[in-house]
Amino acid sequence: MPHPSRALAPGRLGPRPACPACPARAPAGLRHALTALLLVSLLRPAAAQRTHKPVLHGQKWVAITGKPLGATAGAMIFQRGGNAVDAACAMLAAVSTMWDVLSWGGETQALIYDPRQKKVIGVNALGVAPAAATVERYRRERQPYPPEFGPLAAVTPGTPGGLLAMLAEYGTLSLADVLAPALRLAEGYPIEEATAESIERNKDRIKQWPYSRAVLLPHLGKPREAPVAGEIFRQPDLAITLKKLIEAEASALRAGKSRKDAIYAAHDRFYKGDIAQELVRSMVEQGGLITLDDLARWKVRFEEPVSTTYRGIAVYKLTTWTQGPAMLQALNLLEHLDLRAMGYNSARYIHALYQVMNLAFADRDFYYGDPYSGPQEPIRGLLAKAYAKQRVQTIDWEQNDPKIKPGNPYPFQNQRNPFTAELSRWGTPQERGAAPAGAATGHRGPVSQLAPRAGANASTTDADFLRTFTAGTTSIQAADAQGWVVSITPSGGWIPAVIAGKTGVGLSQRMQSFVLDPAENPFNVLGPGRQPRVTLTPTLALKDGKPFLSFAVQGGDTQDQNLLQFFLNVVEFGMNVQQAAEAANITSYQMRSSFGAHESRPGKLTLHDSASPWLRAELTGMGYTIDTAPRTSGPINAIYFDHAHGTFWGGSSNDGDDYGIAW
Repeated sequence: MPHPSRALAPGRLGPRPACPACPARAPAGLRHALTALLLVSLLRPAAAQRTHKPVLHGQKWVAITGKPLGATAGAMIFQRGGNAVDAACAMLAAVSTMWDVLSWGGETQALIYDPRQKKVIGVNALGVAPAAATVERYRRERQPYPPEFGPLAAVTPGTPGGLLAMLAEYGTLSLADVLAPALRLAEGYPIEEATAESIERNKDRIKQWPYSRAVLLPHLGKPREAPVAGEIFRQPDLAITLKKLIEAEASALRAGKSRKDAIYAAHDRFYKGDIAQELVRSMVEQGGLITLDDLARWKVRFEEPVSTTYRGIAVYKLTTWTQGPAMLQALNLLEHLDLRAMGYNSARYIHALYQVMNLAFADRDFYYGDPYSGPQEPIRGLLAKAYAKQRVQTIDWEQNDPKIKPGNPYPFQNQRNPFTAELSRWGTPQERGAAPAGAATGHRGPVSQLAPRAGANASTTDADFLRTFTAGTTSIQAADAQGWVVSITPSGGWIPAVIAGKTGVGLSQRMQSFVLDPAENPFNVLGPGRQPRVTLTPTLALKDGKPFLSFAVQGGDTQDQNLLQFFLNVVEFGMNVQQAAEAANITSYQMRSSFGAHESRPGKLTLHDSASPWLRAELTGMGYTIDTAPRTSGPINAIYFDHAHGTFWGGSSNDGDDYGIAW
């Protein structure tokens, strides 16, 4: 990795420069002196940064995910001779079993680098709205959005299908081998504190659903009804489901089927066989909408990702059914600015990031949705370099702009915008329905680690807003010496989740990410068979046609904010992968939350606790409402590819239980 001092030496910073895209302000003498002093003060912590975790160095393979036992599952598969896809699937199975912070009925989003084709492949294993899920169905219940919790929040499960399809198409080991660690965990493992405490905090909601209550509250009726940290947590129904998948593979192999076809036999048993039947039976019992036909029709999609270039580096994301292109749009905008001259985490740098994210996320909030259902998203225009050049010229360099609206990308793909009427109304208080910003809390953490909301879709408190805005998931990173690279951001079915009968499968809550009013986003309106636009956003970057970085993070609407800053930390400020993963990030809340009541808090900004009083004062004067937090980095998981030495550098931030193993 480049040495951190590359772009952080005093000679590289200096006073705030004037440039065509960044017109200089005219501060008073004292203010200018304080700003210069601030920039100097920023140098020493960044250049001399000691990380809480060491860099992971590996030559053969690296496995990183949200829990230590999950990373161990990946290491076990590598030790059996599996490739990075096999190991990633084993980690996905393990963290889904451990409820970190998802379950087996959630959704999986992945990017795979195939060294044989020298190509990045997108994996779309997001569930869809059931056939009975219509706008009218939810409006009859007087809900402005689909609910945040419960059986009516569930889309069809995607994680089982995604895991099985990735393994069948790109893995090398059997399903029995890859599911072995997860099966052992389902039969019983010492539960970690974060999950145990999450269950206890959410027990009142969990008690509403009989199968969730039976699995997650083993001490029902006692003062503490959840398991305690270190207690052996058993999920016998889930273990039986996993055994059924393994049995389906074994039966197909005995019948002479190929490895791939045998794995797809397990897929059919989940989506069309006895597992599907029990899942649907329990949906009827608990008031859900998923049917056997919904499950049988659903399928995994392997697709072309979208990409842009930044300083010659090609960055890949999944397309508009995720928020991933927003980071690509932000990079296109930032290419027009001299970030190094601004200084790492100076007021000017933070303001630039915040305004660029305002522009990119406003487009996300209006133009992103299911690309497999009409209308067609204007992705070519959104990612056009000329569109970014036009948009960056609208930035106000003196103050935060709380009223930034989506742009018009259609002319940049030689089309006329069919939604000008909706755009003209977008952002009004009547349409937004946002509550006024309250006192900031600075809390960051997975959705399951915060208190439940008092009422679905009500005007939220700050704690409720932040819980949904930073809705947790996990991330998975794997790479091997053969050149396979996998970046996954799975989610859904987090605590508190509805468990589907005797399957042991916790169902997704992703329906809440739809809107019901086309005026909010005509591309993301609820409809039968449609995919909601999700926040989940794995990333791969190539340099000179070779893997350069693989990275992902949990955290709802904060994901591409953190990933953008991680990438800039490496590329612009020369940090190594672990420094970049732990570095102090900012968080904006001006975009609309993808969860709950879809609220927005313009100007709200979280800084790291280490931010100086001078920095806070300057940003406050620019219209920001500041709070701080002790950890602001994610948690980010990442791999850097050191082609000069043929090795891997693994990074896993200190903002969570994420953990990695390399060899």
